[in-house]
Amino acid sequence: MELIENLSQIKKPYHNAAVAIGNFDGVHIGHKELFKQAIKEAKNIGGVSVAITFNPHPMKILKKKRPFYLITPPHRKAELIEKNGIDILITIPFTKDFAQLTAEDFLEEILIKKIGAKVIIVGNDYAFGKNRGGNLAFLKKHSKRLDYQVKGISDITGTSTERISSTKVRKMIAAGKVLEVKQLLGRFYKIAGKVIEGRKRGGATLGFPTANIEPEDQLPPASGVYAVFVNHQKDIYNGVANIGTSPSFEDNLFTIEAHIINFNKDIYGEKLGITFIKKIREEKKFANLSELSEQIKKDIKKGEEILLKWRN
Repeated sequence: MELIENLSQIKKPYHNAAVAIGNFDGVHIGHKELFKQAIKEAKNIGGVSVAITFNPHPMKILKKKRPFYLITPPHRKAELIEKNGIDILITIPFTKDFAQLTAEDFLEEILIKKIGAKVIIVGNDYAFGKNRGGNLAFLKKHSKRLDYQVKGISDITGTSTERISSTKVRKMIAAGKVLEVKQLLGRFYKIAGKVIEGRKRGGATLGFPTANIEPEDQLPPASGVYAVFVNHQKDIYNGVANIGTSPSFEDNLFTIEAHIINFNKDIYGEKLGITFIKKIREEKKFANLSELSEQIKKDIKKGEEILLKWRN
């Protein structure tokens, strides 16, 4: 897959580009339908399939006062889009100036003249341009004049009647519904981050060493204890992760800590991937460290039982 991170890299329009447009945060199964359509249309017209997205996410620019966490950081999003078979991924830098670009200018100057779009694929509710001035009806209105086709993708509903969206995925992750969100993503939710120093109580005090993860700009699941798979380099280990403030320690320090089962390596400063499979229990405060240690043993046993079902 060809990666374009700035429009200046495009020296001439692509030949017969079938273009899917969206933020694609999460790359959920609804997004995958757009990619399938782009690939299909590209084959029909003897051209290339293109996905257009933005970095940073527009919400980070347009609503700065609200904290906004990603489901998939840019590099992970690119990996997932590539797996879906797209030929070219164009990531447009989203700035305050770009946010002022009208829908008309985005369509004519960028999609048509710069990229060479001959088919444009969007979700039925997708909006773009200053004040969200462009949508499916707007694209259809101008299609004959600018000589392109438009494909609107109907909502994908999965197992419920509520449409699948990045917002719905985000709400489920924030609620700790990591097993259920697999139906929307088509995979388990995963975060990645560097191992940093934590409380230093896991191994020395409790007998269960933990890796304290400083995550990338990703949404953490709700506080609680989870069965997880841990990626270290090329290996995958069973693990149990605790997210939250660990109330038994009373320091109100929010952490993401993973106990990697049957693992004994110094990994400070290294990167780990944490794949969340199922929530085991809520966080709770224990009367003493001995009681907490006994609960961790139970969590590990329960976690291994859960992971046995999902390990390939």
